[in-house]
Amino acid sequence: MTGHRRESFGEGFDSLCRSLRHIAREYQDLQIVFPVHFNPNVREPVQRILSGVERGFLIEPEEYLPLVYLMTSCNLIITDSGGIQEEAPSLGKSVLVTRETTERPEAVLAGTVTLVGTRSSKLIQEVGKFFADHDSQRRGVQISNPYGDGFASKRIVESFMSVFA
Repeated sequence: MTGHRRESFGEGFDSLCRSLRHIAREYQDLQIVFPVHFNPNVREPVQRILSGVERGFLIEPEEYLPLVYLMTSCNLIITDSGGIQEEAPSLGKSVLVTRETTERPEAVLAGTVTLVGTRSSKLIQEVGKFFADHDSQRRGVQISNPYGDGFASKRIVESFMSVFA
């Protein structure tokens, strides 16, 4: 889980935290790792609502490579981050986006992300669907990445080499 967007501050962020608390209690084999942003509008509700939640790990924000490692190690990503919406498909991960809209509609159309907003019921419902449905768990791995296949650099080099050969 990551969260830091200003549009979620206040009741929206409180609702997300209550949802995570509910999810942690509902799914006994689930662990939630939440690198908590330094912004007090994030830290205060996270600490107030999620501190002491069993199997909830509130950690300091991670640098990029450790964050990528966490993403590769998880089953599902919950975030409001635009960058993570782009990176997760390359890692074969499904994403629940805790925003009402996204600047990455191609990810929604491709099915690599699902918009859940900040309403508790929608996030809880989508997490439930994900863990109840094995096909849903494999969805992120099977869907074509809307941001490419990871070979753009190779193609660019080959293109340059053919021009200068």
